[in-house]
Amino acid sequence: MRRQKGATLIELVVSVVIISVVVTSMMMLITQTVGRSSDPLMRAQAIAIAEAYMEEILGLSLTDPDGGDVGGPEAGESRATYDDLNDYHNASGPEPATDQYGAAIAGLDAYSVEVTVSSATLNGSPATRVRVEVTHAADADFSLPLVAYRLAR
Repeated sequence: MRRQKGATLIELVVSVVIISVVVTSMMMLITQTVGRSSDPLMRAQAIAIAEAYMEEILGLSLTDPDGGDVGGPEAGESRATYDDLNDYHNASGPEPATDQYGAAIAGLDAYSVEVTVSSATLNGSPATRVRVEVTHAADADFSLPLVAYRLAR
């Protein structure tokens, strides 16, 4: 009799096991990659939010132009009427990312911003330290702090 050529049952089982291991490994890699693919976008948006807040804050006077500086927001002031850096000191805690007038920014409602203003010293000179921290609701471990100093003139 002529001998037929083909795969034995053992060869087939070994092939299926090897293919299964490779496919499972590839699927795990794809799952991890897809799960992390939004991180760069989240970080870029958080940086843009923090920079916008920082630009808004650092554009203000160090002290109240009206002379009524109380080390925080004066009575009745809101973010739209802040006129000096100290107004941001002890302002409300984390708040949704909004523009200066309190309007929500479309598509950025998952981001929260917290601003702290404190006194500091740089090389013996008095300064004001401004810290803007942006967090994201979808990732409890995500936090992007941005810190700037402003020297007194």
